[in-house]
Amino acid sequence: MVDNAVRRSRQAVEKESLERFIGDNTDAYFRKTKRIVENFGDKHVTYAIFMRRPVLFCPRLMLEWLDEVANARGVKFDIELCYAEGDWVGAGEPLLYISGSFRHLVDLETLYLQRLGAACVAAYNAYFMCCDLPRTSFLAMDARHCAGTEMAELMAYAASVGSRVARRDKGAIGFIGNATDATAHFFDNEAGLGTMPHALIGYAGSTLRAAEMFVESFPNLPVTVLVDYYGREITDALQVCERFPELATAGQISVRMDTHGGRFVEGLDPAESYAVIERHVPEAIRQYRSEAELKHMVGTGVSAAAIHHMRDCLDGAGFPKVKIVASSGFSPEKCKVMASIRAPIDVVGTGSFLPERWAETYATADVIAYDGRPSVKVGREFLLRKS
Repeated sequence: MVDNAVRRSRQAVEKESLERFIGDNTDAYFRKTKRIVENFGDKHVTYAIFMRRPVLFCPRLMLEWLDEVANARGVKFDIELCYAEGDWVGAGEPLLYISGSFRHLVDLETLYLQRLGAACVAAYNAYFMCCDLPRTSFLAMDARHCAGTEMAELMAYAASVGSRVARRDKGAIGFIGNATDATAHFFDNEAGLGTMPHALIGYAGSTLRAAEMFVESFPNLPVTVLVDYYGREITDALQVCERFPELATAGQISVRMDTHGGRFVEGLDPAESYAVIERHVPEAIRQYRSEAELKHMVGTGVSAAAIHHMRDCLDGAGFPKVKIVASSGFSPEKCKVMASIRAPIDVVGTGSFLPERWAETYATADVIAYDGRPSVKVGREFLLRKS
């Protein structure tokens, strides 16, 4: 009996906390509407949810939150999914219908929409990145770009959905993990992946010393070494491989190229970058390229020419099994260029599947029926259920 009392007390505290969170974070006009409905009588309503652009459907986190609220309030929401998780949905098509008490649904709209739209767009982006580079592994490095942990959870979930659909449709490797423990479960991992930031290179005083420190601290883990800190990508990569030849031969060393856009990778300039592409993919130079595509191909930073150059140097030095991890702005557009030039990338580390145009992430909810009577604002009749 004491245990039951403790449990009920805990549940009451959790419910109070949840209601306070909803009250503090929902739009004020929804709270006012809730008060009016409480004064004048409840109705059974149906909401239709849609987006204004094509997306991959990612409803799980929204549904889990709605289920949590329904359980806390002791009510039931009837949810009809129009598509399965990972399905393609066109612009303006209803994603799902939510039915239940108007009193209990009206103050939830702000918060459940926040858990839907951005994930659907990010999954769409992740899908095309994985499809364009199907033989490349991806690592989600988005957490540092997110506005808090809730967004980080949404983005990791989205990457996992887009990746899964790319594996289904194109046989892609897709996202093999992410950077944080909290969301590693979306990728069937127990922990986040990653080895060292630039700060460790500066702390160690050299790229080689940072690698030695890592190997000493984590002797049983593969090591990925950042090689751009001192602007000696090739020199430092080879020095690390020569220091740990057994690891290099076993494929346990990766070099991460993260050169910023203010300079060329060691050994390259505009002319040499074109020469590298001419050697590997001569037809690429003879195609029309936009300014952005040319930068991804032969420009500063981590270009396709830079990646081919690194691969040539590693192979020429006898380290063909050392992997290349490419990062720095790997958006859907950059991945498409890398695919067209057959850049030899083993892993892409990226957070650039995050939506670029945030206005495209807005999901919208409209009530389409009150006590079973269809009614929706003029212009949104397309949301009504089709008989």
